[in-house]
Order: sequence, then C-alpha cells, then structure tokens
Amino acid sequence: MNKNQIELQIRVPNQTRYLSLIGRISEELITQVEGYVGDRDALANHLNVVLTEALVNAIRHANANNPDEVVQIRITVSDNEILMQVFDHGRGFNLAQSAFDPSDDRHALDEHGRGLFIIRSLMDSVDYHPTEGGNVLEMRKRYR
Repeated sequence: MNKNQIELQIRVPNQTRYLSLIGRISEELITQVEGYVGDRDALANHLNVVLTEALVNAIRHANANNPDEVVQIRITVSDNEILMQVFDHGRGFNLAQSAFDPSDDRHALDEHGRGLFIIRSLMDSVDYHPTEGGNVLEMRKRYR
C-alpha cells in the first residue's frame, strides 16, 4: 500500500437500513483523491449508486435477506482508481449471463438485472468471482 492509498474495510449487518450510510462513505472518500480533475460531485454520486446497488444485491439475493449474515465491503482508493469490493456468502451467479438489456422490450418490466446494468454503466470494469468463503463483486473506476 502506497502512502497516498486509502483502504477501508466495513462489515455491516445484512439489512438495507445501512445503505445510505455506506453510500455516503463512498461519496466522502472521493473527496480525498488529490489531483482529480473531473466532475467530483458526479463521480461521488456514481460511486454511491454503484455501491448501494451492489449492497442491495448482496443483501437480498446472495444472503437471502438473512438477518444473521453480514456484508463485507472493502474500498481502496489509490492514485489512479477506486476499487470497491462487496463480499457475499451466496451461491454466486454468472455475471456474463446476467446482462439486462433495456432496449429489449421483452425484458422491459423485469426487475432482475437492472442493478448490475447500472453498475456496469457507471464503472470501468466489473468482475464477480468466487473467493474464500463466498464470492466478491469487484468494481473499478479509473480516474487517471
């Protein structure tokens, strides 16, 4: 970890009432990035939306709304990117097969897949893979 890197690890109960708190933390982190030349408010809003969507998916789908579960989040802010990781204990899913297409009228009323569509739209890269004890959704946004 370099001297300008920030890493936060957060464990929250598997409850949606913590969504706004975690979203605000991600917004505040981007204010700590030195030398960012883009629209800081827009980036902060995007990070809030993305992290909130990822948490909702982990709480509702991976952890099946189980109040005994926790969601672990790791946010790493470096000189050139922010990496947000959301860890879950679910069965997992195939990220490639979960693509929501808003232009396909057959799926216009589907409620599943919209969150991942939003995440993919706002981030530079999104990956979901198994990890020790579960799975991790990794979302990267480069800013240099």
